[in-house]
Amino acid sequence: MNRIEQAAEVIRTEADALLNLIDKIDDNFTQAVTAILESTGRVIITGIGKSGLIGRKIAATLSSTGTRAVFMHPVEAMHGDLGMASPRDVVLAISNSGETIELNHLIPSIKAMGCTVVAFTGNPNSTLGKHADLVINTGVEKEACPLGLAPTSSTTAQLAMGDALSVVLINAKGFQPDDFKKFHPAGALGQRLSLQVSELMVTGDKIPLVPSTATIAQALAVLDTRRLGAVFVTGEDDVLLGLLSDGDARHVLAQGNIDISRPVSETMTQAPRSVAITAPAYDALNLMEKHQITVLPAIDDKGRVKGLLHLHDILGKGAFRFNGS
Repeated sequence: MNRIEQAAEVIRTEADALLNLIDKIDDNFTQAVTAILESTGRVIITGIGKSGLIGRKIAATLSSTGTRAVFMHPVEAMHGDLGMASPRDVVLAISNSGETIELNHLIPSIKAMGCTVVAFTGNPNSTLGKHADLVINTGVEKEACPLGLAPTSSTTAQLAMGDALSVVLINAKGFQPDDFKKFHPAGALGQRLSLQVSELMVTGDKIPLVPSTATIAQALAVLDTRRLGAVFVTGEDDVLLGLLSDGDARHVLAQGNIDISRPVSETMTQAPRSVAITAPAYDALNLMEKHQITVLPAIDDKGRVKGLLHLHDILGKGAFRFNGS
């Protein structure tokens, strides 16, 4: 069997495992959903090794879709982290074998606190299965690993069942796209970055333009009036020829005795970097970051200036803060 065939066999094995999982969904799943909906606490997910990694992902999915959830490492729980749990919580314990020593040492303490314990396990008759209040069978016939050792099909099954739980809760709670956005503030930035430059740029009379025949003084006046960080120098039909930025202006003035009645074309940056009005905003942001600039002329396919794109227009003029304030 060549490598492509081997890879296909892995995917086929895991796909079969997921399809077989459908018949294992029973009333315990429904009761688990009800327990979470009726809980006034959180869903605390615990597991170790690969199951623990799956647990972290399930916790993240639940949290981002309106169900308060947190991951608790079973070893750390036995050394103080159990203090995060309360009788109002639902604990989701994940173990394929159901015989994970660290997890099974923890469960009696969790039950003593009054938490409802839901188990994701491939062995309902295991120690974990017998101690849990509700058992959701995530068992698979075989791992995709040829040695039958590395968790592959089993962790895929756990992840899929976690997604099933999350989605059913989304529907039960009537979770909406607007709710999702509240938990994904960076997603709003992602939406802006996917917009075209034409949807974000300054347009019309607000564009700081001067003809190539303008003087330095005239260009400085437009730069000062518009306060957008640059003035664009254009030729016939508003074709972009150059740019005079705030930095360029400071350099000009620092020279002292320069004659500001001279043409701006003598001091402007010729053939400046620009962005197409049809380009996505993330292209413009990458260009700004690469060249350490904050303003770009937005041009059409004939090189004519159609707008000005400022870094603030991409980031939403203060809508996104990255310093924690």
